[in-house]
Amino acid sequence: MTSGRRSLLGLAALGLTGRSASAARPKGTNAPPPNITIETHHGKVRGVLDGGIKVFKGIPYASNTSGLNRFRPPKPSPNWADVRDAVAYGPMCPQIGRDRASYAASWTTDKESSEDCLVLNVWTPGLHDQRRRPVMVWLHGGGFSAGSGSRNVFEGTRLAQRGDVVVVTLNHRLSVFGFLYLGHLGGAEYAESGNVGMLDLVAALRWVHDNISAFGGDPGNVTIFGQSGGAAKVSTLMAMPQVRGLFHKAIVQSGSHLEGLTPDEATRHAMTFLTAVDVKPTELQRLAKLPTDTVVAALTRIMSVPGAKPNFSPVVDGIVLPRNPWQPDGPAVSAGIPMIVGSTQTETTALLGAGHPEYFALDDAGLVRGLSGWVPDRDIARVVAGFRKLMPGASPSDLFFAITTDRRVRQQAWVQAEHKAAQGPVWLYELDWATPVDGGKWGSPHSLDLAFVFDNVAKSEAMVGAGAEPQALADQMSAAWIAFARTGNPNTAAIPAWPAFTVAERATMVFGGKSRVMNDFRGDERALLASLPLVRVSR
Repeated sequence: MTSGRRSLLGLAALGLTGRSASAARPKGTNAPPPNITIETHHGKVRGVLDGGIKVFKGIPYASNTSGLNRFRPPKPSPNWADVRDAVAYGPMCPQIGRDRASYAASWTTDKESSEDCLVLNVWTPGLHDQRRRPVMVWLHGGGFSAGSGSRNVFEGTRLAQRGDVVVVTLNHRLSVFGFLYLGHLGGAEYAESGNVGMLDLVAALRWVHDNISAFGGDPGNVTIFGQSGGAAKVSTLMAMPQVRGLFHKAIVQSGSHLEGLTPDEATRHAMTFLTAVDVKPTELQRLAKLPTDTVVAALTRIMSVPGAKPNFSPVVDGIVLPRNPWQPDGPAVSAGIPMIVGSTQTETTALLGAGHPEYFALDDAGLVRGLSGWVPDRDIARVVAGFRKLMPGASPSDLFFAITTDRRVRQQAWVQAEHKAAQGPVWLYELDWATPVDGGKWGSPHSLDLAFVFDNVAKSEAMVGAGAEPQALADQMSAAWIAFARTGNPNTAAIPAWPAFTVAERATMVFGGKSRVMNDFRGDERALLASLPLVRVSR
């Protein structure tokens, strides 16, 4: 940790910066925040109170990954002797900046980045009280290339209050820092380089296993859950033997990840990066000396070139990831772990429409052009005609978002649920509540579920709007997620009876203004698309 970061954390501990520290002070006094200290295996940390919940932020779970540690598996965090302030989020992994859509305006975004980013955050109702609470470990979205676990929508206070659970969020290596595969170019020294971002997650789960009991959590009852890229990380972890016994339940929200890159594919992507930084395959040792800004600048350049982009994501390297996560079947290593899998009704209004406003004003010709690449050209007319029958009166834009949502997200979720049902229990859902923001143009977009699952609608007005409906839906979804974390079954009095998914019945919980269970939900759409090869999603 840099001295500047230590100074910032010390100020936050005194209530001079940072919302959480100041919020812990008794109103109308100048008293310092309560002293909430706990001992981890690496040293003592001091947190703050937020609504009666003990909050610890920025705890290192592994060592700095810069310099000679770059592109290498994570190393254990060094111990510290003094009490360490854990009152402010740690840095996120360096990454390319992204424009924020209007619906995300109320969600804070980290600004500090560093390769010393292997940190996690804990929210707990109690310390050393022998309660053995369920532990919910959140993996953030942004594909495998962006984001952090420190957005305010991920704050775990309300979830911990509602369910008497321990919530953990974390940061890890992304993009080339976490998934630059050099195994074919550099040999055994770099054999695991294409998956070190996933090994960071393993290290975080080991930290949870070793330390969470001191925070009032049960290391024998850990649920991993994530949305979008976080869901892809959950999907991938389920195929990794290194995590056996480190988690016991899994939730995949809008990001079923079925296949990893092959070593040949990942090597081609790595060569694109090496060319951008002018490093030859015979001089990989130079990579450790590149300044972080140089790495990010090169990544920015290659991602701005028109056309197909290089993909830095998990690699089926035969070591860290011995097989494709969910093809041709479910991974045996996690066969006994129950799952929830799902999506939102119109994922691609955000995934595609946020960056291409023209998709909201398509004509028939524009619909056909837009579907090229998502549907084989020979099948577009048939698929469009079939969806028109299923959606009478739908505009070309409505049809575009319906078809691409199925192709981009829902078909993968269906396959994952089918493969999981062959092994053990899985529950399938779809979020169909339409947000009223921006005149209702977004429908039920990608990321809409975040506010409801974390019970953080008050922090998400730009996404969900105001009024009573968002909170009513949060009451249902957060309760179901908590019930699943506690028992391995999402059923609760807050929702209708939710049967496990089977290939025969295909029960789906449809969350909305009036949530309901439907058998073979969207079966006609599924049949229309069944003959098409699955889209291999690049994250």
